[in-house]
Amino acid sequence: MSTATARVEPTTLDARTPRARTGATLRALIRQRLRRDRWQLLIWLVCIPLLALFSAVSIHQTFGSDASRVQLIRLAIADPTILVLRGLPQGTSLASVTFFEIFSFLALLAGLMNTFLAVRHSRAEEESGRAELIASTAAGRLLPTAATVLYATLVDIVLAVLTACGFAVAGLPLAGSFVAGAATGGAGLAFFAVGLLLAQVFSTSRGANGFSSAVVVLAFLLRGIGDSTGTVFGDGTHVRSAWPTWLSPIGWGEQFAPYTADDLRPLLLQLGLAAVLVLAVFALQSVRDTGAGIIPERAGRADAAAMLSGTLGLAWRLQWPTVLGWALGGALTGLLAGSLGSVVGSSIANDPSLSGIRDAIGHIGAGGSGPLTQLFISAIFSIVGVLAAACAVQAVVRLRQEEAAGTAELLLATPVSRARWLFSFVAVGLIAVVAVLLAAAVASGLSAAAAGADASTIGDSFAAATAQLPVALVYLGVLTLLFVVLPSWTVPVAWATLGVGAFVGIFGGLMNFPDAIRHLSPFADAPVVVGSADWTGGYWMLGITAAALVGAAALIRRRDFAIG
Repeated sequence: MSTATARVEPTTLDARTPRARTGATLRALIRQRLRRDRWQLLIWLVCIPLLALFSAVSIHQTFGSDASRVQLIRLAIADPTILVLRGLPQGTSLASVTFFEIFSFLALLAGLMNTFLAVRHSRAEEESGRAELIASTAAGRLLPTAATVLYATLVDIVLAVLTACGFAVAGLPLAGSFVAGAATGGAGLAFFAVGLLLAQVFSTSRGANGFSSAVVVLAFLLRGIGDSTGTVFGDGTHVRSAWPTWLSPIGWGEQFAPYTADDLRPLLLQLGLAAVLVLAVFALQSVRDTGAGIIPERAGRADAAAMLSGTLGLAWRLQWPTVLGWALGGALTGLLAGSLGSVVGSSIANDPSLSGIRDAIGHIGAGGSGPLTQLFISAIFSIVGVLAAACAVQAVVRLRQEEAAGTAELLLATPVSRARWLFSFVAVGLIAVVAVLLAAAVASGLSAAAAGADASTIGDSFAAATAQLPVALVYLGVLTLLFVVLPSWTVPVAWATLGVGAFVGIFGGLMNFPDAIRHLSPFADAPVVVGSADWTGGYWMLGITAAALVGAAALIRRRDFAIG
């Protein structure tokens, strides 16, 4: 071997200016994020625009005439609960009605997509230790955050363009479609900044994701409250939002008024909020320690509680705050169902011009025919079913998070079998589902009794809650099997199937989706408890759940752990 001193030539990267090196590092970080998220992004960026497309086509098929759209909007204005769930009436043209029907749901999905993205590339990176490794390179501490901001901006621009194309392909005016797309993308970017800020505040990705999702849902509810308490003007088919709508980025999106005013000024509110929060993120990140949150972790007990001696107690300890949050959401929704059920029923019965609401309510969820109060409660409990299914999804997602972080592997180094560990989380998911449905049923029954409804309304509430149990359980069982078979797909597929399934199953009948598409969603096959009871769909879902869990128990023993 020669001992001559070799001459080391400077690499191409070293020869570049500091600005060029920074640009190259930034591009590499963005490519890394895109590669890591390619499948999750594909699901979100396909499903959201397709919902826009299908909604526009369905509205055209179902409410093709001016008279039918006028009746639809006036019925919605007459029933505040429809406005809470749908949007802000801004006319009766085909395009305006489509935007009224679907925008708030699109913005909700865009918000969830962006908050998950923000936490995934910030707090979750710090938890895993990867952020500290990257900070030790030329990237430093702030450049990865800048890359995440640019990456999210590009993602939301693509989302806006694809959503606009979805509306335009359905035949809606091109200019208004791009305004609607901008409203969706702008809302998503605003919520991204919210998620990024909360990732600085909380010391765990679980806490950041939970509070970020709560902010998105709260924004949806504030928008609904503002729309339902707004002022009707013009020819009775337009509503001017009340002040709560202006507290929500989703509400700002409604003010774009595509297809009528095409007003892009509210985009300044969405971008302004995002800019202010991103600046706050950089300020906080420059002063806090890597891995630490602004809110420090609470000190633990000196001795573990007795319940932590088993896997079930540990799984419950990890998830009980999330379960409590979903249960409170179920109770609030049940309160709405019980307090308004008899009021809506009597109002429609006394006003023949509102009789069409019966058909509209009957097409929500699994449908049915019978007394209007029962139909209304059953329809609202379809929303409770979404909350219960979300609890089940959260339990499976937590499984994946424990595996990805490596903590599950440490636990299984003890005398704990894989099946026991798996079914501890499944058991917590079952408890969570029952807690959400029970909280909603009790709140609905008590509020109905306080409003002077018949005693039978309490039974109707519990029957409607029971009907949603198989729906939530089929999500729990099938997603558990997915986690065992395709662990890296668990999180994106779980939330995407819940969001799309909820929309297609609950509102597909109202929007005249083909039965072949509607019945791909468990929500469309929930047991019918109004009129002629039919539990056929429920029995099938319970059978599928049992089969999926048996398959998961058999396969979990045979696969390697997928860490990271």
